[in-house]
Amino acid sequence: MNSPGARTAAPSPARPVARGLAAAAAGALLTFAAAVPADAHDAHAAHQDHHSHKGHGHAPGTYVALGDSYAAGPGIPDQVDANCARSDHNYASLVAAERHLPLKDVTCSGATTAEMTGPQGTAPAQFTALNSRTALVTLSIGGNDIGFSTILGTCAHLTAADPAGAPCRAYYNATGTDQLRAAVNTTAPKIAAVLRGIHHRAPHAKVVVVGYPDLLPDDGVGCTSASVPFAAGDFAYLRDTEKALNAMLAKQAARGGARYVDTYRPTVGHDMCKPVGQRWIESLQPASPAAPAHPNAAGERAMATAVEHALPVGGKRH
Repeated sequence: MNSPGARTAAPSPARPVARGLAAAAAGALLTFAAAVPADAHDAHAAHQDHHSHKGHGHAPGTYVALGDSYAAGPGIPDQVDANCARSDHNYASLVAAERHLPLKDVTCSGATTAEMTGPQGTAPAQFTALNSRTALVTLSIGGNDIGFSTILGTCAHLTAADPAGAPCRAYYNATGTDQLRAAVNTTAPKIAAVLRGIHHRAPHAKVVVVGYPDLLPDDGVGCTSASVPFAAGDFAYLRDTEKALNAMLAKQAARGGARYVDTYRPTVGHDMCKPVGQRWIESLQPASPAAPAHPNAAGERAMATAVEHALPVGGKRH
């Protein structure tokens, strides 16, 4: 992921707790990065993926799942592709099982819109899974284009400067323009191009754009801690950034002949600030098998339910 900037605030000697929060966040993000190698596939992984799903190549009526780590399900058992950190209990796998659809899941952690048409390490472009007999396509993409994981890491580090304030918001607005909103706006035409590419390669498919679930408290009230190391005033800022990303995805879906699935509202109240058992998004120090700041198994089930509700009875296009 690309960092929006390299400037950071120096930790204050008077803030030992804040320094600890930043260190914990950095460690969690580094752990996740180490779990997602640059080479997204090797021959063994491709072989494993081929035999772990019902979809074989270009079977009639195939459901093709495209997207990034929120679709892949990193850390969630069972991991069927170690290089892409892909789970057989991600939302696509759950929907396919429920609808008895042959699935070709090419989701890959770290994917951006560029990986739809270009390789990701040794993995082929995700669009290679599409053809004229594809019946359903789900797409989760955009978060890596704006660099959301890097943003979370930057904001966690800045907490040390002003844990009671909003140092992350100040950092990304230092020029008088919100850099994160600008990144969302810059990503919009990329999403539009992806949707055009899907329709071109799979002209008979129902296309569903899946939004991102609720990561942080919807009321903006924070829970600054070692596992959620954001400054009190930055929770609302990060929440609003995610909402802007989802709104952009919904707008592009409407313009691009796709249906948008809102996974944010169904997951409100299950953000990373909630206790174990109630949260569907893990904190930066996960307590359940999942990547930091990503859905756990319950979160993927919630996303699957939202996608299910968006599909016609029987999963048919017509």
